[in-house]
Order: sequence, then C-alpha cells, then structure tokens
Amino acid sequence: MPYLGTSGARVRYTDTGPRPGAPLLLVHGWGGDSTEWQPVAAELAPAHRIVTLDLRGHGCSSAPPSGYTPYDFAADLVALLQQLDVPPVIAVGHSMGAQAVVALATRHPRLLAGLVALDPAYGADAAELLRIPGEQEQLLAEGSAWAARFAERAHVSTTPPAVRRHHQQLLAAMDPRVLVAARDAMYLEPGSMGSQTAAEATLKALTCPVLTIMTSPDRAAWAQRTLHHPLSRVEVFQGCGHYLHEERPEALAQLITNWVRALA
Repeated sequence: MPYLGTSGARVRYTDTGPRPGAPLLLVHGWGGDSTEWQPVAAELAPAHRIVTLDLRGHGCSSAPPSGYTPYDFAADLVALLQQLDVPPVIAVGHSMGAQAVVALATRHPRLLAGLVALDPAYGADAAELLRIPGEQEQLLAEGSAWAARFAERAHVSTTPPAVRRHHQQLLAAMDPRVLVAARDAMYLEPGSMGSQTAAEATLKALTCPVLTIMTSPDRAAWAQRTLHHPLSRVEVFQGCGHYLHEERPEALAQLITNWVRALA
C-alpha cells in the first residue's frame, strides 16, 4: 500500500481512484486503523472514490514522538488530499476521527463538501469529564491492556465477535504513549473540543453540513443543539455499539448515500 510523507510522520493510505459520486475520506478513531472501514467501503466503493488512511501512530503509519492532537491529524489529512488532488470530499470520521475531520473543516473548509460524524468523541458531559483524568492514569499504568478493556465496554451484546476480536488486536498493537497523548488532546488539553460546551462552539463555526449518527437518544438529543446548517441532521442507531460502521455497514452506507444525494 502507498505511503505519504508528512511533517514528522509516514502515513499509510488507500485510494480507489475516481468514481462518479462524491469522494469520501474515511477516518478511523482512537486505537483503530483503516481496516475497520472495509465493510462499509465495500458498499460505497462502486459509486464513490474512497480514501482511507492509518492516522499517525496507528496501524502501519509511523509513530513520531509528538503530534497527536486532532489538528495534527487534520494536517496529515490536508497533505493527503492535496497530494491526491481530490475534489472537495465528504469526510467521514468515527470517534476520535470525528474530531479530526471537524478540525479539518475548521481550518480548511474549502476541502470539504460535508462531514459525517459517527458516534463522535466530543460532547462529553460533566460526569465523563470528571472520569477521564483517572482513566488516563490507569492507561498510563496498564497500557494497551486497559485500552482493550475500555473498548470492550463500548460493545453491546449484539456486537459481532469478529468486531470485538478486531479491536482487541488493534489496541494490543498500539503504543500506549500514543493512546495517552491522543486522549489528552481530545479532552484535557487547552483548546480541546471534547466537552459539550467546546464542541458546540466548534461546530457552530462550521460552514458545511454535518450528518451526525449517535448510538443513544440522549447523545442524539444533545447533538441536535449543534445543528446550524439547514442540511445538517442527526440519526440514531439504537441497540448498536460504538463501532457502528462495522456492526451495520449496509445501513450506514445507505444512510450516507442518501444524505450525499440530498446535498447534491
């Protein structure tokens, strides 16, 4: 697979090449990699150009000593889109990847035609924010073993065993310092967008439409407050775990296809 040399990192990516529909940039979340997009990409690829990557520090990409904020990830996305000369994309981000694509839209709005946020890693309430510093201490102490347990709690009873195994394997291979740094940047560092207040302010500044897909009605109700573009909307995949793009790829692909068609 091809690699992109960015500022401080070597990033692996895939690109299906031009298709008739709008190009899609698929960005995985914390402790994941581009392989998790395979089920939904198979549904979307006949009509859409699909670009994926392993974020720096993840998968087969290199792990520099620093550079794990959403804006660092977004800078790599910019470099990739410019190298491939892709027209304005629909950027699809899962979890931490949603923060990365929001950061991309904030600083480079002309590169995007729209955003899709899948169970995004922003909008944390007060209780979650209080838990995170202690969880980071556990992550520092236990490394990827703690991260694997954390991911396990994100599944539901109907999550396919293959999805569970996939993320156990991905997290076991991760460098714990990358996991810590990326999670600090999402929630604890100055200027992070992880809290509800910060996320609402960041999303309010966006000029492109956003499709947000949550896995609970409570989170969806909060996300409704972030809608500012007339074509933005919120959907709920109830009874689904955090890795909804792997659990329900056909339904997700159809939802994205219909929303992108409405934008056109």
